[in-house]
Amino acid sequence: MAPLIRFTLISLYLALVVPLPAQLPAAAQPWVLPAVLVALLLGLLLVVALTSEQVQLDDARITVGYPPWCSWLLRRGWSLRLDAIKALTPVGTSQGGRVFYVRQSGGGAYLLPQRIARFDDFLQRLAAGTGLDLSEVGRLTPPWTYQLLALLSGLMLTVELLWLGRAAVAIGAAP
Repeated sequence: MAPLIRFTLISLYLALVVPLPAQLPAAAQPWVLPAVLVALLLGLLLVVALTSEQVQLDDARITVGYPPWCSWLLRRGWSLRLDAIKALTPVGTSQGGRVFYVRQSGGGAYLLPQRIARFDDFLQRLAAGTGLDLSEVGRLTPPWTYQLLALLSGLMLTVELLWLGRAAVAIGAAP
């Protein structure tokens, strides 16, 4: 996955959950805060795992999957020989974009990864290896959308951390 996309999604998760422990009522049961913290850490682990998808393309094969530390939890991934890829099928998304499915000669179809680093190089190498015309394939979303979301997530995190810092100072200064 492209570093910008991965950073943005992890930052957005953190921006949304960092203030949650501070929102707990003072009268909450003593076990609630540790349970919330464990849930938030497990959620972070899941987001990191989901954004760890790896795509490998060599002269003979394309492989999409997750690293061993999280592959047991997430889908197993897929691998195809390039000479078995016979077509690419575009499918419209509900947001108006297009995803593409790689079709193999046996009839199976696999989602073409579109959120990877060096996407244009990936497409050129895939086209050279399969002989398919991939000129209509583009990124799922333009980079500026992730750049804006990363900026907003970073701003949210900064404000939240400043607020939490002030709250901690205020609590420490209380008589």
